[in-house]
Order: sequence, then C-alpha cells, then structure tokens
Amino acid sequence: MIPERTPVDIFQVSGDTPQVLTDVLQDGVNLAVWRRRLPAQLEDFAALAISLGQPLADQRVIDVDEQRMPVLTELLRETADLHGYEAFVADVNWLLAAYTCLVGARRVGLRLRVLAGPMCPRFHVDNVPLRLLTSYAGPGTEWLPVQASACVDLRTAQPPVDNIQRLHAGDVAVLKGEKWHGNEGAGLVHRSPPERQGRLLLSLDWLA
Repeated sequence: MIPERTPVDIFQVSGDTPQVLTDVLQDGVNLAVWRRRLPAQLEDFAALAISLGQPLADQRVIDVDEQRMPVLTELLRETADLHGYEAFVADVNWLLAAYTCLVGARRVGLRLRVLAGPMCPRFHVDNVPLRLLTSYAGPGTEWLPVQASACVDLRTAQPPVDNIQRLHAGDVAVLKGEKWHGNEGAGLVHRSPPERQGRLLLSLDWLA
C-alpha cells in the first residue's frame, strides 16, 4: 500500500556527473539521477546478455571492507564469455564502491537481472532506506514527480501519462524509500516500465 503523500518541499534532482548522487542525502530530495551515456563496450555487452534469451539472475550480500575495493567473482557467470564482460564487472564494482561510500554501508545487497518484461508493473514505493538502480539496456524505471503522486490514489487509479517520468539506459538513480529517517510518506513512487522488452537491471540496497 502506498502511504499518504506529503508533497511540500519534496523534489528530485539530476545532473551529468556522479557527484549529483550525493544530493539524495539532503532533506527533501527523494531521487538523484546521474544522467550518463554508457560506453559502447557496455552497451554491446548488455545487448548480448539480453540476446541469450534467458531470465538470468545474480543475487548476493556483500560485506564491505573499508580497506579494499569489493571483488565480485563470477558475477552473472552465464555471461562471462561475452565481449565486454570485464568492462561490465568493472562498472558494477565502481558503482558498488561509490554506493557504499555514499551511505557508509557495512553490508550491501546486490541484485542483477536479465528480464524479459516488467518485474513490478504497478506504481509503488520501496520499504527500504536508499536503493540504487541502473538499467544497462532496455527501458528504464518510470517514476512520478511528487505533485503527481500526491494527486492520484495509486491503489485505484493510474496517473495521467503526461506526469510519468522515465530513466534512460545508463542512468544511475538513487531512490529514497520509506525507511529513510525523515522520509516517511515521501518515498519515490515508481514502477518497472510496462513494455515487454529485455532489460539488464542492477539494484543495490543498504542492508547495514
């Protein structure tokens, strides 16, 4: 169930550098988006992974060591022979390190999925503190500006299409959920894109 919305002084930010992600730590910001263009090598890898036609998944809990970079062995191992795999692993490693630094995490939940269609097709909020999402290929996550989410009871009606915003492939988004202290009732309203197209999706969750 989506809680009552509190639109006053809640907003979203975006920018062309990763530094914009730190803005999500500010009061009132429930979404920060780094608008990035993926290198061709990563685009090619993601397209190849989707072309395998398999619902691939990799889920793990990572204990963070402050003295060294995380090592992701056998990450999405079914794709290890594909061109660009090393660049993909390096990018996930970088995002994991940046995310753990952002929140000071000691433990992070990592999920990678190759999806053939929408995973969470209805608008909802996450019952987590702070979640990182990025799609390496395919349509990106859709979300609502707070004014739109405040005006529609999403349990019984869908918002006007004009109010729906979308992330693009390559964008890195950090979303505040309902468990972020002081953000109760203001978690970002979002959903999986409704198209039945292949996606390669990474999510990171702050566990401790």
